[in-house]
Amino acid sequence: MAALSHTGKTMRLSLQPVVAADFEDMLALRIDAMRPSLERVGRFDLARSRERLAAGFFPAYMQHILLDGERVGFFTLKPEGAEGETALRLDHLYLRSSASGQGIGSWVLRQVLAQARERGLAVKLTALKESDANRFYLRHGFVLRGEEGVDLHYEWPAVERVA
Repeated sequence: MAALSHTGKTMRLSLQPVVAADFEDMLALRIDAMRPSLERVGRFDLARSRERLAAGFFPAYMQHILLDGERVGFFTLKPEGAEGETALRLDHLYLRSSASGQGIGSWVLRQVLAQARERGLAVKLTALKESDANRFYLRHGFVLRGEEGVDLHYEWPAVERVA
């Protein structure tokens, strides 16, 4: 568990494993987090939201983000490439709209990037065009590597493995 101070208030952040029974709650959270961005690009669709989460629902690689014991988000971090040794793929980093802007996403990225640094791996992710997430990822050292349709592809370059 970690403590994060935001506007003078100390918040306790922690991670919790995901289980298959969490799917519906996670779908509701994803919709809350993504709806404004998807509506901006004309792509919001409840059925598609369910399909997208279901296609990437791998509980073994997923973590709930807890703020003072309450689930406020989740993310997926899974190996990518030949035998999972070329990169880590960060998918589904979502925070409830009410939890956004408090430093929670930055805290999660510090955890993710520390893992990547320890393993000497890059981190790859995809963000929706016109999403506020793009500024967030650029601010945290991700580099735009390409675009496809409504998606932007980013990478945080690998650094030498920590000894």
